[in-house]
Amino acid sequence: MNEEVFREMGKELQIRREDLKMYSPLVLAYVGDAVFELYIRTLLVGKGNAPVHKLHKQSIDYVKAKSQSDTIHRMLEDLSAEEQDVVRRGRNAKSGTIPKNADVTDYKYATGFESLIGYLYLKEDYPRLLELLKISVESNHEDKKA
Repeated sequence: MNEEVFREMGKELQIRREDLKMYSPLVLAYVGDAVFELYIRTLLVGKGNAPVHKLHKQSIDYVKAKSQSDTIHRMLEDLSAEEQDVVRRGRNAKSGTIPKNADVTDYKYATGFESLIGYLYLKEDYPRLLELLKISVESNHEDKKA
């Protein structure tokens, strides 16, 4: 997946950058979840044709709260102050739901991660978005090796 895909989808956005900071972190996470899921599914399908059930099981390793929480913890100190603020806002947001299959702390950090992904997408900062998406996949691979 490259910047051009995001750029084409982003043409539909009608959000002014100054308004973006006013968006709820849960709205950012809502978008970020979809962007991250699309990125992971694209990567998995790009590896070759496979049964959908197998693809789904592979994607879970990336999109589950624990993986996203581990990813954001690893990249936190390399984020800008603005990006850290988005993560903090996402982490502290009151979602109103309790995760069934995740630790509450992991779930909160995963929401922070998704908020950051959604923020970068809506901000149309596609180079940085792709950089962090690639790092998240690489860090997931490192976790599996350990």
